[in-house]
Amino acid sequence: MTELTPKDRALIAAAAVDSKKGKDIIIQHVSDLLIVTDYFVIASGANDRQVRAIADEIKDKMREKAGIRPIGIEGYDDGNWILLDYGDVVVHVFQPETRDFYRIETMWSDAPLVDVKEAGIENPEYSERIEKLLEDRTLE
Repeated sequence: MTELTPKDRALIAAAAVDSKKGKDIIIQHVSDLLIVTDYFVIASGANDRQVRAIADEIKDKMREKAGIRPIGIEGYDDGNWILLDYGDVVVHVFQPETRDFYRIETMWSDAPLVDVKEAGIENPEYSERIEKLLEDRTLE
């Protein structure tokens, strides 16, 4: 098995989000802006149950396809914002209200985006706010 790159792992996480009907999936390549990680995968689930189901699916797929487990998990019990830390990939899964409040995808707006189609996501579903944000961004 060939060694997966951080980008490969981010794509696995994004595909896992999509498989559980997550929305507003964004993959940011933040390695030139942050020293702690290479990619952020940011997504939304409709409620705490869906956010947890998405996080569980990400953990399963990352273990199955990349052979890794998260270094840390935050927010699982509450289910408003779950952070899964894989070192070079950090995944944030939010409920919509929490995501709208923190808007972390705008903090590193200079970071190039990876096209989610690379993860096999053909028809991503975006809220109006995220769609507008994506219009002005460049893809990697």
